[in-house]
Amino acid sequence: MYKKNIIWLASYPKSGNTWFRIFLTNLLSDSDTPANINDLTETSISSSRKIFDEYTGLSSSDLTFEEIDRMRPDVYRMQSLESDELLFKKVHDKYYSIENDQALFPAEISKGVIYFIRNPLDVLVSFAYHSARPVNKMISTLNDSNYAFCDNKDKLQNQLRQIIGSWSDHVKSWAEQTNIPVHVVRYEDMVNSTFDSFSKAVKFIGLKKTETEISDAIKMSDFSVLANQEKKDGFKEKTIKSKSFFREGKIGDWRNHPEEIIMKEIIANHKDVMMKFGYLNSKNKSVF
Repeated sequence: MYKKNIIWLASYPKSGNTWFRIFLTNLLSDSDTPANINDLTETSISSSRKIFDEYTGLSSSDLTFEEIDRMRPDVYRMQSLESDELLFKKVHDKYYSIENDQALFPAEISKGVIYFIRNPLDVLVSFAYHSARPVNKMISTLNDSNYAFCDNKDKLQNQLRQIIGSWSDHVKSWAEQTNIPVHVVRYEDMVNSTFDSFSKAVKFIGLKKTETEISDAIKMSDFSVLANQEKKDGFKEKTIKSKSFFREGKIGDWRNHPEEIIMKEIIANHKDVMMKFGYLNSKNKSVF
């Protein structure tokens, strides 16, 4: 009998996932001091090569991407079975089926998914900074339906391949699937209505936490705290190319970049999804 004890924390990159993971770690730690950003064991990433190898007893470097994908659901099932607690798994993969309509993330062990979404105009700028690439070079990534992480066959990386797709592909794959209950959280609401946004997510998860506990965890997860920690000790999830992982997390940072034609292309490619989630008004103008 399977337990529905996994919460997937899913997002397109640079959409608030890590911030929420740190908040969740602080919320669950029962500590008066902020959690170490380099010790987010409460919310391990679902694409960890190390974890995959440990549970399968195999070396993933000897397997094809497709063979690994076929085994990943069983790894999650094993993790679910051995735990009596809720498990939180960070996900950047889009939601998709492997074969015979078997989903990469099995519904029978899934309590729910929190999907973090952010204005793709700001995602573009943040992702470009994170990847140390010019904004005008990064746009092809957000528009690429075949985009994936760690898919270089000539280089072994510490994460498994993650099929991400375009920004719209990714959002729709998670927000429109009906196999796992989903709660969508806008990054902009995380910033503008932090307590309300985080409280609703905590309620969706089913955690019994007081307003004071949630408020304290939010304070310990403030961007200034995270930036200071990174400055002092570094952050292992930062790419080598980027200067820092935690910047200011501003809304509307895309307006500080003059590439108007690029921004128009983002809107043209992702208009329907942007409008559905309140990022465009009826005149196709950005709300944020």
